[in-house]
Amino acid sequence: MAHDPHADGTAMYLTLTPQAHAAILAAAAQAAPREACGLLLGFGNHIETAQAAANVHPEPARHFEIDPAALIAAHKAARAGGPELVGYFHSHPNGLARPSATDAASASGDGRIWAIAAAGAVSLWRDAPSGFEALSYAIKES
Repeated sequence: MAHDPHADGTAMYLTLTPQAHAAILAAAAQAAPREACGLLLGFGNHIETAQAAANVHPEPARHFEIDPAALIAAHKAARAGGPELVGYFHSHPNGLARPSATDAASASGDGRIWAIAAAGAVSLWRDAPSGFEALSYAIKES
């Protein structure tokens, strides 16, 4: 595991369950040549689940937009004591496992995690106010 310094000096350690990692890769493979997308659910810095969602963007071969109904359901579930919405995932069928210019333009700088699946691998990024920051992670059970 690596650390990601926050503005307050604390370190961020991310872990991802094997099931969540596999679900991201499976969603990407199933959606190809379109972009897959979905939600990263967990607690704190641990991603327990990657839940695929419909890509409702009018150009899903080049862009993604997570179905708003999936986002609303995740927020409601978190308020009811379920896992938090830690971030989002999507795939890059072009094979580039880094945020694109389109990703940067649509990012909100809210600190959530973005996972990008490309070429059979998953990369993690923090949507920081200053732009995307690359993160390291470890795969481990809950």
